[in-house]
Amino acid sequence: MLLYDLDVSGNCYKIRLFAALTDTKLDLVPVDLASGENHDPDFRKLNPFGEGPVLVDGDLTLRDSQAILVYLAGRLTDRSWWPEDAMSQAIITQWLSVASSEVRNGPNAARLIRKFGYPLDMGTAMRWTDKLLPLLNAHVETLDWFALNRPTIADCALFPYLALAPEGGVDLSPYPALGRWLDRVRILPSFISMPGL
Repeated sequence: MLLYDLDVSGNCYKIRLFAALTDTKLDLVPVDLASGENHDPDFRKLNPFGEGPVLVDGDLTLRDSQAILVYLAGRLTDRSWWPEDAMSQAIITQWLSVASSEVRNGPNAARLIRKFGYPLDMGTAMRWTDKLLPLLNAHVETLDWFALNRPTIADCALFPYLALAPEGGVDLSPYPALGRWLDRVRILPSFISMPGL
């Protein structure tokens, strides 16, 4: 399987992290956004949105990090990361949605503005962040993981941009339970890091 990858992208890192945790082999194909490789017609055939990650597995081409996590976890013999029952999938999916909405619009947007100079509104990003972080912290005050009381793809989806939040000027110290969850992810067997962590 090929993963079109950008090393500083949290969305790409989600996939690399999950692959490392589950011993899933991926061949990485670096995409240089700085030089505009994501606008190359060949890359746009893989993902018309011009974003990473993109997974190619034989005839299947998938964009969107959450969809790729579901696909990779669904292929495993060990279904603990993405169980087959509807209830477990729904519980996990609600957190995948948080990763692609609230986290994207909050801590991720703040990082894009501060680290990469994206023309987004910092006030809006911080409003999302200030609403989100207390909710996440409260959730993991009594739970070790976001879904099913064990690591799942929900944790892989949420981890990158929360762990990278300080690069966007976000102070995580008021959220100790969230900090403990971040530490639990970091000590998972075969955990890998990325630039900025």
